[in-house]
Amino acid sequence: MIHRLKFTIDIDAEKSKIWKALWDENSYRSWASVFFDGSYAISDNWREGSKVHFLGPDQSGIYSLIEKHIPNEFIEFKHIGNVLEGKEKPLDEETKKWSGATEIYKIVKGDVMNTLKVEIDVMNEHLEFMTNKFPKALEKVKNNCR
Repeated sequence: MIHRLKFTIDIDAEKSKIWKALWDENSYRSWASVFFDGSYAISDNWREGSKVHFLGPDQSGIYSLIEKHIPNEFIEFKHIGNVLEGKEKPLDEETKKWSGATEIYKIVKGDVMNTLKVEIDVMNEHLEFMTNKFPKALEKVKNNCR
């Protein structure tokens, strides 16, 4: 079963600075390390329709499609399948249970601060882990904006 988790954090920084703290390679590695040390992301161009590999140091993880991308404002990933040793794997029965899950990052302009909102689809077995880790990751994003 898939659950939709929602997280928000107010950040006293311009939208472009928050965006950079999310997706700049070094900043991404910093906050993604909360989930798995050594995590990184690879994409050919970070545009709508392009693929992204979200990987650990062993080159394993997941691959996703960028469904929608408005720089400094909104990005939606649709998770497709697994990556092992840097290679996309065909969908199997286990992967089909979560393939199509989404992950959305949105920055909303406020009067004083901007708000980073995240929505992520999570399987039962990852629910507690993500509920505990995501707020810590967003704190790192906020710290990277200083």
